Amino acid sequence: MNNFIFDVDGTLTESRARIDRQFHDYFLDFCKKNKVYLVTGSDYPKTREQLGEDILNEVVVSFNCSGNSRWSGGKEFYHHKFHPGQDLISFLNEKHHSSKFPTKGFTNIEYRPGMINFSIVGRPCTLEMRHLYRSWDEHKQERTSIAQEIMEKFPGIVAQVAGETGIDIFQTGKDKGQVADAIPYPITFFGDKMDQGGNDYPLAFRLEGYQGSRCIPVESWKDTHRCLQTATNDV
Repeated sequence: MNNFIFDVDGTLTESRARIDRQFHDYFLDFCKKNKVYLVTGSDYPKTREQLGEDILNEVVVSFNCSGNSRWSGGKEFYHHKFHPGQDLISFLNEKHHSSKFPTKGFTNIEYRPGMINFSIVGRPCTLEMRHLYRSWDEHKQERTSIAQEIMEKFPGIVAQVAGETGIDIFQTGKDKGQVADAIPYPITFFGDKMDQGGNDYPLAFRLEGYQGSRCIPVESWKDTHRCLQTATNDV
């Protein structure tokens, strides 16, 4: 039997949003009929808010915080800790201060199990501000530049563009690629950030061409829904 693993933001939901009601019902039924895993940079409470307790109870494992916090049946069974140095935190604060984006939010550094997430507009920003920054960043490539600079300045640290506004930061080897060792093959992986530098890339890189596994890049939950409806028998 094939094993399916799904990113959440941009793959099953809009970024930071709750799953569409109709798609929720379809995906819940899909989880009941297949071995489904989740992998996301968000923590478990946020994933539960986005997808609902019923879906999380049906998946085999929810790999939260890029696999640094792992949950099954509503209970955490693995937790990796990461303590970033003050020099990295100071660097991120300076990047927040010097950004040319006109509106800067607060809670720019969020500590999660095994990682931190950095955002110029901040975690509690409005949906409108999130979309404004996404459009601005697509033109300026600010997050890509910051992520590259982090990896140049801080050996042993990986930084990846994540979601619409964030950068995920962790120790080398503690990104989404780590979950490839925790799921039976073959695996079909759906994600929206599979290009190099995106936070789905490490897992896609590990899986590509391995033991019949497939990586399916999508652009939205609607894309995922269409693919599952029309091509489940082929994936």
